[in-house]
Amino acid sequence: MSTLQNLNTYDPFADAFGGNDDQIQDGLIHIRIQQRNGRKTLTTVQGLSSEYDLKKIVKACKKEFACNGTVVEHPEYGEVIQLQGDQRENICKFLVKCTLASAEQLKVHGF
Repeated sequence: MSTLQNLNTYDPFADAFGGNDDQIQDGLIHIRIQQRNGRKTLTTVQGLSSEYDLKKIVKACKKEFACNGTVVEHPEYGEVIQLQGDQRENICKFLVKCTLASAEQLKVHGF
C-alpha cells in the first residue's frame, strides 16, 4: 500500500531517478551560493528530505570541510543548511558519497 502512495508524490520524475530506492530521496536538491561582505560567501543547501536529520549532516560537513555551518528555517523553502565559504563542489561530492542523493538530483546555482 505504501508503494501506491509513493507513486502519487509531487515529483513526476522520481521513478526515472530511482525513486523506489529507500536510501535515495525524490526531488531536486538546490545548492546555492550567496555573497556576503567582501570576499565572504555562504553556501545554502535546500530540498533535502525531512526524514534526514539535518543537524547531523551539518555536523559531518563542518568536520569534513573545516567550515562552520547551521540549519536555518526559511519561510518559503523550509529548513535550509547554511555553510560558510564556497562549498558547492564539496557538498555535491559529500551527498553522492553518503548516498543521500544521486548526481542527477543535484542542481547547483551561482556565479
